[in-house]
Amino acid sequence: MTRAIESAAKLLIENNLTIAFAESATAGRASAYFSLACNAGQFLKGGFVCYNADLKIEHLMVPKDLIEEFTPESMEVTESITIGLANMIDADIHVGITGLPCPGGSETPEKPVGTMFIYALLHKKPFIIEQLQLQGNHLQIVDQTVEHIAILLNAYFSASKSTDGITKTRY
Repeated sequence: MTRAIESAAKLLIENNLTIAFAESATAGRASAYFSLACNAGQFLKGGFVCYNADLKIEHLMVPKDLIEEFTPESMEVTESITIGLANMIDADIHVGITGLPCPGGSETPEKPVGTMFIYALLHKKPFIIEQLQLQGNHLQIVDQTVEHIAILLNAYFSASKSTDGITKTRY
């Protein structure tokens, strides 16, 4: 666990907020890392690993045609799994994560390995929409993604909001 995750955990507790994760590419790593923070039981509701597209469709109610049109590793599907999670787990913050940490998915020259998508809702309203382009091996890309989520939460709850309250960054 990193300082950024520990700091995000403290801010979640200070703001009396809970968080849940819908994880595809990170396969539960965000939930696991956040669970290692002190007093995680005060803010972490849990998560749902939806690595396989069938789980996205069956449990998070992602329309199959959305996956077929945009691929399982896309911002559109990331948004949809986040909304599905919000209907599954009662929390203040819902974070969806998809992406391509290694070859074998829907990578293209425009969406190479290392492309990761993060979509988050605060009280069911979008507040983080991120597309990352990361370098490294599979584990490094996954860890960088989780770290980046913690950094974004720290920035948001340290009053670094944009005028519309939504953080949008492209790397």
